[in-house]
Amino acid sequence: MSPSSEPSFAARARALVHRVRTGTLSTQSQQRPGYPFGSLAPYAPDERGRPVFLFSALSLHTKNLAADRRASLLVTPVEPAEDPLALARVTLLGEARRLTAAEAAADRARYLARHPGAAMWVDFADFAFWRLDVMSAYFVGGFGAMDWIAPDTYAEAHP
Repeated sequence: MSPSSEPSFAARARALVHRVRTGTLSTQSQQRPGYPFGSLAPYAPDERGRPVFLFSALSLHTKNLAADRRASLLVTPVEPAEDPLALARVTLLGEARRLTAAEAAADRARYLARHPGAAMWVDFADFAFWRLDVMSAYFVGGFGAMDWIAPDTYAEAHP
């Protein structure tokens, strides 16, 4: 890639997911069937850009995921903007699953490095790590710059 050429949408999406620490998680509501349910969700991306979350079993989004693993995470810049629609954003679609303690070891350290306050509750019995396995991503880089990104292209891109 020449110095003046633009990074790919996949690289830009991965960079945004890497830079931002919290997104809007949408799950399938169990209490209001047929409606999406949005939640604020701190996350830490793993080495393939998959968001890893620390969820309480008491939260509605965790209960929703236990019944239907399909979810999406909208990641937007945190900087204020006069025209937020001109900013880059990415929606990651996939299936979330609870990680075993062995699977979550590296993710635990990564998550706590990004969210040190979570150290106060990370070991509570009702908390567990979950990961969104990205099946597709939709990147918008501003007006007229948007496209779907295949899961392998997203995972292999360098932020």
